[in-house]
Amino acid sequence: MKPPKKWKMAILIWLAIYPLITSVFLVFGKYLSKIEFIPLRTLTITVVLVPIMVFILMPILQKMLSGWLKR
Repeated sequence: MKPPKKWKMAILIWLAIYPLITSVFLVFGKYLSKIEFIPLRTLTITVVLVPIMVFILMPILQKMLSGWLKR
């Protein structure tokens, strides 16, 4: 089977990452802002968000949008 087009995967990733990042900042933003060292703040956020993206959101979105991805 042929892999989805890169631009479609880019949209899929954006559909997952934007609401996820927004939610994390809405819920934990005041705590994250207390981490003044930006690389540590970014590390903290990515350690949480990447596994959620890879193991939860991407499989769900790929299943939901499989017809569109295959076209």
